[in-house]
Amino acid sequence: MHYSLRFEWLGMVFDISTIIAIVVTALIVLFFCIGMTRNLTSGVPGGRQNVMEWIVDFVTGITKSYIEPKKAAGFVSLALTLFLYIFIGNQLGLLFNVNTAIHNNPEENQYVSDTVKDMLTLSTTEEAKKEKLAKLEEEINDPHGHGASIGWWKSPTATPSVTFALALVVLLYAHYLGMKKSFGGWLKHTFLNPIHILEEFIIKPLTLPLRLFGNIFAGEVLIAFLLSVGIFGSIPLFLWLGYSVFVGSVQAFIFTTLAMVYISQQVNDQH
Repeated sequence: MHYSLRFEWLGMVFDISTIIAIVVTALIVLFFCIGMTRNLTSGVPGGRQNVMEWIVDFVTGITKSYIEPKKAAGFVSLALTLFLYIFIGNQLGLLFNVNTAIHNNPEENQYVSDTVKDMLTLSTTEEAKKEKLAKLEEEINDPHGHGASIGWWKSPTATPSVTFALALVVLLYAHYLGMKKSFGGWLKHTFLNPIHILEEFIIKPLTLPLRLFGNIFAGEVLIAFLLSVGIFGSIPLFLWLGYSVFVGSVQAFIFTTLAMVYISQQVNDQH
């Protein structure tokens, strides 16, 4: 079992490994864009400029497929940011695992502190905390075991809070655009039809983040299992890593496409 260090602030629980993954992904996207757009030329483009132009053209194509051409240009930067962030974030957990093992060592008078135990077992309910603490105590006190494993690295999109946050930003922004365009039209589109109420406040907020989270989380769980098998899992692991890169790319494409679809439903002129 892998544990994560967590802390509570203002009644909210924060996972340190998730925070690290979020920040690292954002920095990679930032430096990638800076590096790929340095020394741009209007003449014959170099390799880096060619790659960046291909990515921008690809994302622009997604945007213009759903948003009216005269309005699409204003959303290309959003689509590009979403695509790059999700694509890179999906791949981070495939690169390597960073884990540290902790255990009690009475012979050297080394013990896991109560503070660390509290951070590793922090939960939303006391019952869940007690269960985790009992399991943790068993692992760190087992003289023949490897101790408790603390995970430090994973894909940010393998955490539901991240995918739900991304979906929430997209959906709230889409509704804001709809209200800005025509508050009366937004009310009519959103609330007059019961199916639209179900779609806007249940179906979209659940399906958009859960699709991304489910695919990435399931992939990392299988990778962890294949790594635990040892040499017998080498070939399946190699094949699965390749497939996971494909899945991560597809999921970035799907999320970006759906984001543009939801925005188009609010900004396109209705005929």
